Amino acid sequence: MLKKILTKIGVYLLVLLGLSILVFIIARVIPGDPARQALGPRVSEETVQNLRREMNLDKPLVTQYLYWLKGAVYLDLGNSLQTRRPVITDIRQYLPATLEIVLLSALFMIIGGILLGIVSTKYTGKWLDGVIRVLSYLGIVSPSFLWAVLFMLLFGYLFPVLPTTGRISQSMAAPSRIITGMYTIDYLLQGNIAGYLDAIRHIILPAVALMLGGMAQAARLTRGNMVENYLKDYIQAEQAYGVTENRLLFKYLLKPSLIPTITVMAMDIAAIFGNAFLVENIFNYPGLSRYGLSAMLNKDINAISGVVMILGLVFIVLNILSDLIVAWLDPRVRLMGGSEE
Repeated sequence: MLKKILTKIGVYLLVLLGLSILVFIIARVIPGDPARQALGPRVSEETVQNLRREMNLDKPLVTQYLYWLKGAVYLDLGNSLQTRRPVITDIRQYLPATLEIVLLSALFMIIGGILLGIVSTKYTGKWLDGVIRVLSYLGIVSPSFLWAVLFMLLFGYLFPVLPTTGRISQSMAAPSRIITGMYTIDYLLQGNIAGYLDAIRHIILPAVALMLGGMAQAARLTRGNMVENYLKDYIQAEQAYGVTENRLLFKYLLKPSLIPTITVMAMDIAAIFGNAFLVENIFNYPGLSRYGLSAMLNKDINAISGVVMILGLVFIVLNILSDLIVAWLDPRVRLMGGSEE
């Protein structure tokens, strides 16, 4: 199993290298001169050329990539043309804010999706099962930004019970000491309960908007797998032995039914980062996705490359974690030394 995981890590590193080449090329073939866009139209051509030389834009594309790759190995992704700071510094500042939303969204998605799948299985063919299935289809076909706009209208104008913009209230001071960069955790570590509650209230709406599609997908998969496994012989045997329905659902049916769901949920969690590009802008939330979208609109090539590489790394880490969880759930995977196909 360890050998299989190490092999997969090697493959993922090659994929990450390929992604870096693709993103690097796309960021540089987009129409427009990044140096001119960074300095503005009134700056002299000489100043623009100096910035181009500083960014190695006057060199062949292959040479530019090798310079960038050498820096990336040492976590030097160059300077952002917007903030005039190192891209890695910007990522360290904005990534924790996005992680707060993603972690809360993932928690809602996993718990809600699995519980809805279990309830739908328990009441298969009844009205509650039908309601959950209809809501699941609605959640899957509706994009996250649509839910974000709907929540903005509902809770920003009709029922203003939750904040719809920013990371914390204007009257609330940021944590006195940044430890993790995630305000909810930093407030708790410093014993500031009021700050923690304020930060939680600000991330509820974007987190729920991001998780609805994944939760609906998890509910459908969990329900489908459990209904299919319910007809298998070992379940019929447990029923014959008089095992109660709840014990049957949670102990004997849920675990094998989660194996296909786990892999899909891992990708859904990774997709939350991509969906957050629009959701963070709608809620004016200062996270990495909003920073990345701003970089794309302003052709900040170093920031674009840095953000996309972080997202690629997230997909790889979640893939590895899903393989480990599946191996833990299914002994056959451990014995075979790989994930179930």
